[in-house]
Amino acid sequence: MAVGIFDSGLGGLTVLNAAQQRLPDVDFLYFGDNAHAPYGVRDAEDVFQLTRRAVETMWAHGCDLVILACNTASAAALRRMQEGGLPPGKRVLGVFVPLIEALTERQWGDNSPPREVDVKHVALFATPATVASRAFQRELAFRAIGVDVEAQSCGGVVDAIEDGDEILAEALVRSHVDALKRKMPEPQAAILGCTHYPLMEDCFQKALGPDVKVFSQGELVAESLAHYLDRHPDMMGRGAGGFLTSGDATRVSDRATQFLRREITFAAA
Repeated sequence: MAVGIFDSGLGGLTVLNAAQQRLPDVDFLYFGDNAHAPYGVRDAEDVFQLTRRAVETMWAHGCDLVILACNTASAAALRRMQEGGLPPGKRVLGVFVPLIEALTERQWGDNSPPREVDVKHVALFATPATVASRAFQRELAFRAIGVDVEAQSCGGVVDAIEDGDEILAEALVRSHVDALKRKMPEPQAAILGCTHYPLMEDCFQKALGPDVKVFSQGELVAESLAHYLDRHPDMMGRGAGGFLTSGDATRVSDRATQFLRREITFAAA
């Protein structure tokens, strides 16, 4: 039995790694749409169509539950897929809600009306497509009032990480943090709104300073998934775990092995 985790590239491996540590008895099928990465520079319709095809591929492999580890996919495709109607017995979940629940100090599944929270100034670092969608702000408004969110589009960071260029990635992170601080000089919290960005979390934290609490997604999504599966054990799926890619399986396997520092072998989707 397997739960699906989808990402446009390799960033979702940060979510997979946390999920495997939190849920060691669960098999996961990971699918990276590396042939079309990055999604963050694509328009919403393109992201929706690519995401829909990827999720259908994972359903065909027996994953009844698919987690959209890609923030851009969560922003541009999740609500549309859910509102359009899912096949019986299939579910698709995103990664924004666990972040927002942590930011607003809500317990998992707390759907009470929005209320005042301690954090008033939040920096959001995300891809251009995620920033343009305003999906994070929309979901936050369901849970909190009076929170000022300043979004910074972080062009180039995903490409640098996917290419393994750590020096360029660090330089871009510092540049984007500087740009954010010109608009919001004293953020109280920072959201790393892309699953690639936790790989640069130390760089973000150093650039932001020690007084800014940085939220990234891996452990938060893993904990939320554990709660969900406790309540819905029937969503464990019927397929086998593993790694699929739409790209060059050999190259993607090499890069994934570097990401997780353990042997990862992808197969062609």
